[in-house]
Amino acid sequence: MMISEALAGLLNQQIVHEFRASQVYLGMSVYCAGLNLDGWASFFERQSGEEREHALKIVRFLSEAGAPVALEAIPEAATRYGSLLEAVSKSLEYERKVSDGFRVMARVAQEHHDHTGYGFLQWFLEEQIEEENTFARLAAVLESGLNPFQAETLLPKG
Repeated sequence: MMISEALAGLLNQQIVHEFRASQVYLGMSVYCAGLNLDGWASFFERQSGEEREHALKIVRFLSEAGAPVALEAIPEAATRYGSLLEAVSKSLEYERKVSDGFRVMARVAQEHHDHTGYGFLQWFLEEQIEEENTFARLAAVLESGLNPFQAETLLPKG
């Protein structure tokens, strides 16, 4: 195995988190579509696809590094929320937890002198900055009272 066993274990846990996020964002897309918020539905659908790609990126890395890959069950995702702001706030909270997880993985890689694993994690750490900033901005826009239909014009384009 070309990466540390400790990091491989954490990355396998992260696969579940990424697939879970994909399901959660798909559920948010369904919620938004039910409110005729088509721009938001498309945004969350794209987010779902990105999270799935993140999971696959980890799967490929583990496979190429000769590490075992574990694919665990993914919990059911909600398709109803109290408001769009609630969905966006939950997204921001989740992305912050994911960022914390990647920082822990980077620390573990460093502690185990796992330079390959540490290098692999850099892309995810940079990606998380973008994810957190996007959801923080969207939450602030919705908290300001801007109508969700008007706020669609501020969504990142895919």
